[in-house]
Amino acid sequence: MKKFASLVLACAAVTLTMPASAQFAKPDDAIKYRQSALFIMAQNFGRVAAMAQGKVPFDAKTAAESAANAEFMSKLPWGAFGEGTEKGSIPTRAKAEIWTDKAKFNEYAEKMQSEMVKFNAAAKTGSLDNIKAAMGAVGGSCKACHDAFQAKL
Repeated sequence: MKKFASLVLACAAVTLTMPASAQFAKPDDAIKYRQSALFIMAQNFGRVAAMAQGKVPFDAKTAAESAANAEFMSKLPWGAFGEGTEKGSIPTRAKAEIWTDKAKFNEYAEKMQSEMVKFNAAAKTGSLDNIKAAMGAVGGSCKACHDAFQAKL
């Protein structure tokens, strides 16, 4: 029984430490995953941006929830940009530079995640002014990555 338990634990450890790209059976699975994660992140960020721009009434509770969701989602898509996921049958705007300049791409992703943490913290204060101050940095980090790694339509 101890050997069986050890085997199960070893298998679990290997599974949990595998690269995220190994979790996708085919490139289309990775593309769907990353597009979905980025879409949900953008929707939550956009909800707060609409409040900050005065397009919808400010609701501190909704802003905090949306910012928390956006921060959580900001951590998810990056493993789905693994080797072998650059082409599939699903249309994507991802440029080849994501895979040829992975270090720079990862740097941009980390910068955006760092700014999302600050944005979430600002939203938790319930202050629209704090949120507005944090939004620009998130938007700027998104734009920088899009300019470098996303093909134009």
